[in-house]
Amino acid sequence: PTSKFLQNHLGMKVSEQIVLDSGEHAGSWLYSGQKSYELVYTVDSTNSRGRLHHLAFLVDTREEILRAADIYIDNDTYIEGGPAKHAIQQTFFLYCYEPGGNRIEVCTGGYFIYAPDAETITWSQAERARGQAWLTPTISTFHTYGTPVVDK
Repeated sequence: PTSKFLQNHLGMKVSEQIVLDSGEHAGSWLYSGQKSYELVYTVDSTNSRGRLHHLAFLVDTREEILRAADIYIDNDTYIEGGPAKHAIQQTFFLYCYEPGGNRIEVCTGGYFIYAPDAETITWSQAERARGQAWLTPTISTFHTYGTPVVDK
């Protein structure tokens, strides 16, 4: 529902999505410009609606991702995951939580979308079960954490 709202009312588009074997739509990677994603919404383990999975910010190089990791550690900012490489979007990534509790991804690589009619890439449940690009397991909190935080 949130993904549809963002598409219908804010003009965002979906670059990639996950569709489970049941046909349930399990995640959307949304964009508003040329970067292939800026907002991500996924199925929520609490069955709550409208919780943000994460925001993504693009940097130019992998070195900047490593620098961000050092800055996070120097400032006692919890690193949830990475640096590693995603299968979805093919980005090199690092995750943390900003002071308000939202998950933030700093990423590089991936691709840009210039065609106004670009087709959405759909990932199956089996494809997503493989984990990340380097066979790194998906972070367990990816399936349980979103904002706003709600009681289970």
